[in-house]
Amino acid sequence: MILLLVMFTIVLMGLSFHRMHLLSALLCLEGMMLTIFMGLSLWPNQLISTSLLAPLIMLTMSACEAGLGLSLMVATARSHGNDNLNTLNLLQC
Repeated sequence: MILLLVMFTIVLMGLSFHRMHLLSALLCLEGMMLTIFMGLSLWPNQLISTSLLAPLIMLTMSACEAGLGLSLMVATARSHGNDNLNTLNLLQC
């Protein structure tokens, strides 16, 4: 479990320090989701429980988040010409 905590912390630091491109932010978010998925998958083994529904729901939500994030990245790349987060103005329509 310490390894999962270290992995989550490294990905969180990557998200906070390398936010220049939208793709790198999405990859860091995906890494966080995969770390949480691994934690949820290993958690029932420690408690000797048969509840395997939580990791499957988490994996489904992670796939939906990845698809939505990539579609937003394509839309911003088409409208602004790049995926730099510094050039995006969220107050502008």
